[in-house]
Amino acid sequence: MRISHAREEICRVGKSLFDRGYVHATAGNISVRLDEADGGGFLITPTDACLGFLDPARLAHVDAKLNQLSGDKASKTIALHDRIYAASRVFDEKTRCVIHTHSTHCVALSLRTDQPELLPAITPYFVMKVGHVPHIPYHRPGDPQAAAWVAQTIADYGQAGRPIRAVMLSRLGPNVWHDSPGAAMATLEELEETARLMCLVDSPVVPLSEDQIQELRSTFAARW
Repeated sequence: MRISHAREEICRVGKSLFDRGYVHATAGNISVRLDEADGGGFLITPTDACLGFLDPARLAHVDAKLNQLSGDKASKTIALHDRIYAASRVFDEKTRCVIHTHSTHCVALSLRTDQPELLPAITPYFVMKVGHVPHIPYHRPGDPQAAAWVAQTIADYGQAGRPIRAVMLSRLGPNVWHDSPGAAMATLEELEETARLMCLVDSPVVPLSEDQIQELRSTFAARW
């Protein structure tokens, strides 16, 4: 993605997420992997920036080795984003954007489960648009061990023939990735709304059957 377009898209998506309550205060960050024609590297939202009030000119621009080139100080999560790009592109070379939020319902589920995945296959669109969401054990924000754990998880699922588009950092929030900021935002929304459903249901939730999931695989190429 060219740098001028990336700047505008990060700000557009950040404002949309903030205005609709998917992010709050200064929580969350967005990055985009840049075209080689622009020197490669990444744009990422600055540390402690509110996603609803981003300035395109002040976004942090870092090179492929994460050295800052311009803009305000890069978010401390840039190392995690870098590991996600490197690991996910092995299975989907079009990965261009990573979004991290502290989405309320995702975090709420994280607080009350110790399962290896955040959610079962409870709706067809969750299966088709999001897929498996591994639940990463708690690490402090910015801990490099979390980045290593996420990268290994992406590799493990991909090598098993189940490439993923999201992980859930326990007690913090989801990281999602896709081929554009708009597509990553849609993935995040579907994940958070599915988590909201799970929180609203009082009785045990019956997941889709294996036959139902297989139909989604064969009809829509669902990555489950």
